[in-house]
Amino acid sequence: MALNFTINTSNPPIGALLAAEHVKGSVQVSVEEGKDTRLDVSDAIHFHDANSISRYLARVAPALGLYGANMMEQTEVDHWLEFSAQRLCGQPGLAAALGELDKALSLRTFLVGHGVTLADLSVWASLKGHGEWQGQSKSFAHVSRWFFFLSSQVPFTAVGNKYAKKNPPMSKSNSDEKKQDVGKFVDLPGAEMGKVVVRFPPEASGYLHIGHAKAALLNQHYQVTFKGKLIMRFDDTNPEKEKEDFEKVILEDVAMLQIHPDQFTYTSDHFPTIMRFAEQLLSEGKAYIDNTPPEQMKQEREQRAESKCRNNTVEQNMKMWTAMKAGTEFGQTCCMRAKMDMSSNNGCMRDPTLYRCKNTPHPRTGSTYKVYPTYDFACPIVDSLEGVTHALRTTEYHDRDEQFYWIIEALRLRKPYIWEYARLNLNNTVLSKRKLTWFVDQGYVDGWDDPRFPTVRGVLRRGMTVEGLKQFIAAQGGSRSVVNMEWDKIWAFNKKVIDPVAPRFTALSSSYVVPVSVAEAAEEMKEVAKHPKNAEVGMKEVWYGPRVLVEGADAETFSEGETVTFINWGNLIITKINKGSDGKVVSMEARLNLDNKDFKKTTKITWLAETNSAPLLPTICINYQPLISKPVITKDDDFKEFINKNSKLEEKMLGDPCLKNLKKGDVIQLQRRGFYICDQPYEPVSPNSCKESPCVLLYIPDGHVKEMPTAGSKDKSKSQASSNAAASSKAAPASSPAPASASAGDLFSSIIAQGETVRQLKTAKAPKEEVDKAVQQLLSLKAQFKQQTGLDYKPGMAPPTTATATPAMSTDTASCPFTRVTQQGEVVRKLKAEGAPKDQIDVAVKQLLALKAEFKKLTGQDYKPGMAPSSPASSVPSSAAKSSSSSSSSSSSPSGLFERVAQQGEAVRKLKSEKAPKDQVDAAVKQLLALKVEYKQATGQDYKPGAAPVQKAPAPAQAPAPAPTPAPAPAPVHSSPSPAPAAGLYEKVAEQGEMVRKLKVAKAPKDQVDAAVKQLLALKAEYKQQTGQDYKPGQAPTSPAQTQSSSPSTNSSPQVQQLLSQVSQQGELVRKLKSEKAPKEQVDQAVKTLLDLKSQYKTLTGEDYKPVAAAGASGGEDKNRKERENKSEKQGGGGGGKKGKGDKGNQGKEASGGAGGSGEGQGPKKQTRLGLEAKKEENLADWYSQVITKAEMIEYYDVSGCYVLRPWSFSIWESIKEFFDREIKKLGVENCYFPMFVSQAALEKEKSHIEDFAPEVAWVTRSGKTELAEPIAVRPTSETVMYPAYAKWVQSHRDLPIKLNQWCNVVRWEFKHPQPFLRTREFLWQEGHTAFATKEEAAEEVLQILDLYARVYEELMAIPVVKGRKTEKEKFAGGDYTTTVEAFISASGRAIQGATSHHLGQNFAKMFEIMFEDPKRPGEKQLAFQNSWGITTRTIGVLTMVHGDNMGLVLPPRVACLQVVIIPCGVTASLSEQDREALMAQCSKYNSRLLQADVRVKTDVRDNYSPGWKFNHWELKGVPIRLEVGPKDMQQRQCVAVRRDTGAKVTIPEAEVEKKLVAMLEDIQNNLFKKASDDLKSNMLAVDTMEQFQKELDQGKIVQIPFCGGIECEDWIKKITAKDQDLEPGAPSMGAKSLCIPFSPLKTLQPGQMCVSGKEAAQYYTLFGRSY
Repeated sequence: MALNFTINTSNPPIGALLAAEHVKGSVQVSVEEGKDTRLDVSDAIHFHDANSISRYLARVAPALGLYGANMMEQTEVDHWLEFSAQRLCGQPGLAAALGELDKALSLRTFLVGHGVTLADLSVWASLKGHGEWQGQSKSFAHVSRWFFFLSSQVPFTAVGNKYAKKNPPMSKSNSDEKKQDVGKFVDLPGAEMGKVVVRFPPEASGYLHIGHAKAALLNQHYQVTFKGKLIMRFDDTNPEKEKEDFEKVILEDVAMLQIHPDQFTYTSDHFPTIMRFAEQLLSEGKAYIDNTPPEQMKQEREQRAESKCRNNTVEQNMKMWTAMKAGTEFGQTCCMRAKMDMSSNNGCMRDPTLYRCKNTPHPRTGSTYKVYPTYDFACPIVDSLEGVTHALRTTEYHDRDEQFYWIIEALRLRKPYIWEYARLNLNNTVLSKRKLTWFVDQGYVDGWDDPRFPTVRGVLRRGMTVEGLKQFIAAQGGSRSVVNMEWDKIWAFNKKVIDPVAPRFTALSSSYVVPVSVAEAAEEMKEVAKHPKNAEVGMKEVWYGPRVLVEGADAETFSEGETVTFINWGNLIITKINKGSDGKVVSMEARLNLDNKDFKKTTKITWLAETNSAPLLPTICINYQPLISKPVITKDDDFKEFINKNSKLEEKMLGDPCLKNLKKGDVIQLQRRGFYICDQPYEPVSPNSCKESPCVLLYIPDGHVKEMPTAGSKDKSKSQASSNAAASSKAAPASSPAPASASAGDLFSSIIAQGETVRQLKTAKAPKEEVDKAVQQLLSLKAQFKQQTGLDYKPGMAPPTTATATPAMSTDTASCPFTRVTQQGEVVRKLKAEGAPKDQIDVAVKQLLALKAEFKKLTGQDYKPGMAPSSPASSVPSSAAKSSSSSSSSSSSPSGLFERVAQQGEAVRKLKSEKAPKDQVDAAVKQLLALKVEYKQATGQDYKPGAAPVQKAPAPAQAPAPAPTPAPAPAPVHSSPSPAPAAGLYEKVAEQGEMVRKLKVAKAPKDQVDAAVKQLLALKAEYKQQTGQDYKPGQAPTSPAQTQSSSPSTNSSPQVQQLLSQVSQQGELVRKLKSEKAPKEQVDQAVKTLLDLKSQYKTLTGEDYKPVAAAGASGGEDKNRKERENKSEKQGGGGGGKKGKGDKGNQGKEASGGAGGSGEGQGPKKQTRLGLEAKKEENLADWYSQVITKAEMIEYYDVSGCYVLRPWSFSIWESIKEFFDREIKKLGVENCYFPMFVSQAALEKEKSHIEDFAPEVAWVTRSGKTELAEPIAVRPTSETVMYPAYAKWVQSHRDLPIKLNQWCNVVRWEFKHPQPFLRTREFLWQEGHTAFATKEEAAEEVLQILDLYARVYEELMAIPVVKGRKTEKEKFAGGDYTTTVEAFISASGRAIQGATSHHLGQNFAKMFEIMFEDPKRPGEKQLAFQNSWGITTRTIGVLTMVHGDNMGLVLPPRVACLQVVIIPCGVTASLSEQDREALMAQCSKYNSRLLQADVRVKTDVRDNYSPGWKFNHWELKGVPIRLEVGPKDMQQRQCVAVRRDTGAKVTIPEAEVEKKLVAMLEDIQNNLFKKASDDLKSNMLAVDTMEQFQKELDQGKIVQIPFCGGIECEDWIKKITAKDQDLEPGAPSMGAKSLCIPFSPLKTLQPGQMCVSGKEAAQYYTLFGRSY
């Protein structure tokens, strides 16, 4: 029931408006402005008094309590309503009334009860509108407190500001009023109250659609807001399109929208005036007549060429104009054009047409005229003549605004203000009248009012209400943001309107109904409420009888003995269920249990009585899908290719007998199905056709994205689990059902029903206390369930059966549930693969879990994919299992257990890959761990993937007697003896390496990968102990029995293997604790445990434990050098102070607390872990992690993959930026900045381009808690951001070239293992985007930029690079070709892409229409040629790994934040204060001199650290030169410089400090580059065969090979080279990929030379290698 509330704005009823504001969530009330205040309840009932209106609204929504909670409160409310009307409204002298009111409020927050009532609303409204209240408010403290408290609440604020009498000045009032409007309405510039005139000008060439509705409602909003005038004007300037029929339907559409224009006009009313103005322009030389053929005219406008008629004389123009007016044959070839600006970049200003000649009669003027103005000419004239102050137009007209104002100024007319707003764009919809007409003409729709159409009639026919549409348009407001919206937004607004008033009825799908026999029920009829929460909706008849029908889907969910609530009847107990041969329910029997009023523990269903007294109504429910299958139709798309030919779905139903009373347009809700609108009422049997016409209902979307609603869906998962459990309990009968378990079954059903109740309450937004009460009851039921069963209730679990499963279950019984679990698992996988809705998947998963629980009860074991369905529970640790037959013993044997562990591991991986619920994964993992323990007990060793069990001696079948000692050595090889020979171990390592690779390729969870890597390291350690050499892929052991012969059982016994694994894991734990900077005591404890384990290992094996790789000799050299440096401290040196205890990089094995003097006077020094604890050559990943953190380059952040760049690293980026920015500006490149956000449409415009980035794009989907209408991407790159602007800016070849660059950040949401600098989710870069007129210019720039990138690496960072072109597979997506600079990191044997410069060709120019007029070929459009190029902060990571050593970072001087650090030495307690000051002064002097020489220098004068600690600190940070200054140096007028790159010390005379250090910095730069170049040369070579290539690749080199260039061939190479290669732990395992086609290859390709694949001829030598 909709209520229409009209108010008199000059005297608004504030109290009644407040009541309407409060009840609008429960009752549909539309508020309109008019002459009189009136509430229309029906055609016969109207209320005019404000208090009467308030009372009625409060009674319509009793749940809100506005009229009080009981009779006493209602009486009080009446008192205050009378008080407000008689004592406050319009009464002089408020003091007495306010005194009484103040007394009443002295101890109250509200006037009546504990919440807002009509009393508060009416009294507040009376005071709000009373002129004396403001002056007296301070005298009555309690009234003032109450009044301003209410004033701060949203309803009072909204109503008070919008409708209260406006005493302040008008302008202020206007501003305040508009700010309170719902939605995004914006102020109209220059708008004055009562003077605003707006217009709605539709063309009478079609029906109004929802876009027109927005325009009309928007104009009406501003008319009402400013109390202005709305003109509805038919644009009838084109007689060929104008049809009177359409005028009529448009007027009807406007009336449907409840829009009441103040004036109706036609553009044709002003034809004489418009013609006079046209002739004025001709006479003033501002227009001319042109007889150029239309196609030629179009070309001239595109080429900006003037027409030959542009310079006609006025006489010539007038003569041709006369011919036009007469409609002669010559006149019909002419048109009138405005003489604007043919060179304008705005195409609309290139002499547009003002008049054209048409002989078609006009519907209103007949044949009076032969010439007609264009809309663009007539619109500004008529707007001005009709007094329009603000012309509202969509943003698509923006380019025509300049033309609009030119006409106004040329004719010297009053200037209306153009106000733009965004047009309404809806997904899966076309709004073009031409396209909509095509649908009608082709018969795809029933007509213009088809419910699938976006026309006003179409959406109203489908169930949209005018109020819902208004609310939606109001929410959009006058925003200028152009977005594509989903239809569900509109329907969600509509649901809020219809839900409170739609009557509830029932309908059952006729395809599957089940009769229920209720023998004791009598046939009768009762009346019940049509709406459970709104009695005003009325009553309906409900028939009861001994035979009722229910949905088949519901029937399948029932179990015998279950209590089910039949809505509007009561509880019934299902006594018998009869099923057919196909398993479907055929009929049921039930008995009444109406005395049981506990509906919270039951399933609720809909039903209909089958009785002759009230036959069921034939009904058809229709659900419409979008006509267009593609969300957004672009201008390049042909909409005809995306027509959904199955957009109408019909379902035959058996309807409630009450449906026969429905009238066309009635909105109802079919319970448990959704909202429907009656499209065709039911008609009884016609005498003509002898048939009855069914009631046709159209489904009204409610804003939820879902399929056609179906009955029985809510409880399917629960019910099917119940029926399955019932079946299983019958299959395994027990002697007698235990009462406890029967009670548990009832509790289980009650919990499900109560959970459903809680969900419904929350969905309906029930009062909080009601929800809390229901939740409390649910928790109580769960607690009872746990007491009965000992289990926590979990959604989806199987119901408790009446008897426990019998252990000795038959094969058939077990196999049936196995098959069901397998089938349900397949259903779940299929749903996920098809991207089904989440709720559908959740239901299927819950059912799967219930089936698995049932399977476990029947078989005694968990379901495992791939297991034999008939095998009994062999793994159950019971007497039955122990005494089972050979099948059981075989499953308990090592090989059987091994298989079971492998299968369970596969099950766990599958669950994780499918993102199964956490509790399901945890249960599977728990079972896997239990199996591994069992395996270890049986074999004496840990389970290892890929390694079959080798300890067979303890197996009962082969060794009946216990065997506590290891098996003897002499044993045949084929039986896998305990001391595995070297060859066997070699195979194990290879298999485990393969396992690690597979896990990484499959992107398995990190903990799973780490466990496999640890196992691999343990196997390698064992291999080394056996063979005395490190494991190397491709090199089998040369002397397999060398170590085995001496002690064959020692190194491979279970105890030794277990200890090896423990030592390895403990070592890993120590490394992890150190890398995470754990507390010292925690690290010490872990180290102590490690040493104990090593001691046990030595006791058992007689030899020391050796790690996987032996330490190199360089550590000793570092230690000796460090000791020599420490001795250089003058005057005793000051001790080792805070030097790192664990500085392995500096001291080889262990670090001392310091070297040199004792540090007198400084007290005991705290030990710190300053130095590196990992070696670059041993564990590159740990080394890198420690360098970048301890050198203060990064700080970790709480968002994975994002890092804080600290000043030390950011300064490197600044150096690169300064150099590169300077150089590109020499090339004419300018810097700019574009937004970081990209619309979905723009991002997806270049499909091949975005396809490469799609998995990494981060999307913004919400603003606060509000879902965005369309997700917005954060730029992964900026082509799609920048190029639309390029298309606007480029019109002529003179606009080219465009050379822009931006320094910015981008986001690529990598899912791989992130590494700081190298692979991060957000990184900094520069991206250059240029456009040229010719390909030659673009190609030249590509190489210029590439040379600059090479200089960044080689000149700044001292890193040699290989320049070349990327292969087709590796080039930039969407580009023509990509050039690159590739660097090499020898420590990992991997290359890394340094920077890229892409030639995009014309691909993007075509996509984004970046075109210009070719001066060589006039009239032709030419596409621009484009480049893009970029370098990122990845450079910092490359620099770190190339130059860094075991002492830390090594910085090339040109990018170092500090080039020299000065450290004062010899500052001891014995040094006098005078000498100390002199030393500091000398350091300061050096500092100043070096600064003047442009050296970046700093003096470390911190007195809480010793010189030795400072030496370590600055070495770790990579400062190129350390300058040591001591008292003796001052005496000898010298200082000592220590180079970071070589460690060499040089004594420098004081006078030559600047000269020597500047030269030394240059030498360090050159030396670092030479060292890195030599490294690259020694690790890059050219080979011609696959065997050589594989060999060199496995030795960590990058290789140039003859290559055909084929993508398939490159994939093959990557796949074949991935075998037998283990990289550092934690890094991705990979094959070789193409790095580039070098511009300067190491070898020249010979004629006829074949690709390494041997299939195709080679095209070039291509550099391949493993890469980051």
